[in-house]
Amino acid sequence: MMYMWFIVGVALTLLGASWLVDGASGIAKRYKVSEFVIGVCIVGIGTSMPELTVSLLGSLRGSAEIAIGNVTGSNMFNTLVILGITAMINPIMFTRDNLRRDMHLNTLASVILLLFAYLPIAFRPTESLMISRLEGGIFLLLFAGYLFMTFRSGDKSEEVETEGEGKPKPLGLLILMVIAGIAALALGGKLFVDKGCEIARALKVSETVIAITFMACGTSLPELVTCIVAAAKKRNQLALGNILGSNVCNILLILGCSSLVRPLIVDTVNLDGFIILIGVAILLYISALLPKRNELSRYKGFIFLLLYAAYIYFVVLT
Repeated sequence: MMYMWFIVGVALTLLGASWLVDGASGIAKRYKVSEFVIGVCIVGIGTSMPELTVSLLGSLRGSAEIAIGNVTGSNMFNTLVILGITAMINPIMFTRDNLRRDMHLNTLASVILLLFAYLPIAFRPTESLMISRLEGGIFLLLFAGYLFMTFRSGDKSEEVETEGEGKPKPLGLLILMVIAGIAALALGGKLFVDKGCEIARALKVSETVIAITFMACGTSLPELVTCIVAAAKKRNQLALGNILGSNVCNILLILGCSSLVRPLIVDTVNLDGFIILIGVAILLYISALLPKRNELSRYKGFIFLLLYAAYIYFVVLT
């Protein structure tokens, strides 16, 4: 029975992602919003709803390793696997704003997470090292500022594709698609994770490994589907915006909300994950500066996939 519900969860997640992307893109086109802003502010946040659900449930149950491991693992999966696959389908071109602003913000969010978790060690006992409610509140304020800056910049240099789209859908239908998509993502993500964890536990896999690998990959399914579709349609700025927006949302919004529910205790396993997370963000930026410049090419995407395989090998077998 758990295998059947696992498949239902996968189907709902994929269907919800499709509704969300179509509805959000339709609404954004009506207001002439660029593809990158669509990816960051609408699709990126919407596809992060499974991560939010999992991390909040982990926080409510007092399981910080689930909340933190899910976010760090999901961001690594987003960057190395999803962008890797996307680049192999269709190389991703980086704009000047991507290099000057968006890449830096993606890295900065990871650095802030590390600093908030470990810098206050001088002001509180080691045994209570945590991401506190105060720091969670700061995360949420930073996320609000991030959204404001993204909307304000607007990425106006990029034209929104409207040709070949057919007659626009009614606004009410588009809004309904967004709401239904988010609901399907939340329900499908919960079924996928819950039943997937039951299967993993039956195979005697540890909680930490489940959070960093299985759950993180599972809750990233919406981002994966969105980026594959965007790559196939050669809408790479939508795909890149989805991943960068999702990464920032995972740290600032999801961990912010989770730590407000209950402070998240940090341990040495989390420290390793934070450092790797920063390294992955820096790697993405460096990859845009190496030959071919301003492009995540197919061979770079393949290298990203190899690096993720090496990371999984390190986590599971060491």
